[in-house]
Amino acid sequence: MSEMLSPEELEAALRAIGKARYHNNHPFHGLLHSGRLNKGQVQAWALNRYYYQSIIPMKDAAILARSSDSEFRRAWRQRIIDHDGTEEAPDGGIERWLGLTDALGLDRGYVTSGAGLLPGTRFAVEAYLHFVSEKSLLEAVASSLTEMFAPTIITERVSGMLKSYDFVDAKALSYFDKRLYQAPRDANFALDYVKREARLPYQQQQVLKALEFKCDVLWSQLDALHYAYVEPGNIPPGAFRPDGSAK
Repeated sequence: MSEMLSPEELEAALRAIGKARYHNNHPFHGLLHSGRLNKGQVQAWALNRYYYQSIIPMKDAAILARSSDSEFRRAWRQRIIDHDGTEEAPDGGIERWLGLTDALGLDRGYVTSGAGLLPGTRFAVEAYLHFVSEKSLLEAVASSLTEMFAPTIITERVSGMLKSYDFVDAKALSYFDKRLYQAPRDANFALDYVKREARLPYQQQQVLKALEFKCDVLWSQLDALHYAYVEPGNIPPGAFRPDGSAK
């Protein structure tokens, strides 16, 4: 990229990446939302997704540590509170996700131990944590912009799962209720930041590449799930097995 984009052009380019590469386009989500997975496959998704949820506060803490702007830090730290909760209200996003795995019949200690994770999940999630720790603050913030596209997938997921599966209910899926307003709030802040701070063409290119990377992180997690639990069904040694033989 040699020419500077206007802020509006940069936003349009970011949204085009999401339209093409966000993981709502992945076949696994089509199966999940339409009721074409069995309970064991849904368990595998929830268990592996927990690992991603669990590192979000660490990712956000790494971003906080990079910023010298107190106004930025005040806004960004709300993300940690949202996921970790507080002493007075401990039911943050991580706890609510564990409510889902509880409802699916998974042992909480097993879920939080990470013992049943797919290698692909672990590699993708840890690559994301390394990215936000090692890249520029601008790139780290830009990588969070997948939240621009989250409300659509959340709406599809909740309505589809409630319609299709008798082993989940609205309480089990309560994680997604707050994300419907948290994600747009966070995305708007991050979008304003990158549009303002990407002042040179190479910085705008970094922003676009960071969003592509994050889309790849989410996509690769579903690739791993699909390969292990759908087609060809090759579950790696030590990973969760719906029949319980891996525990």
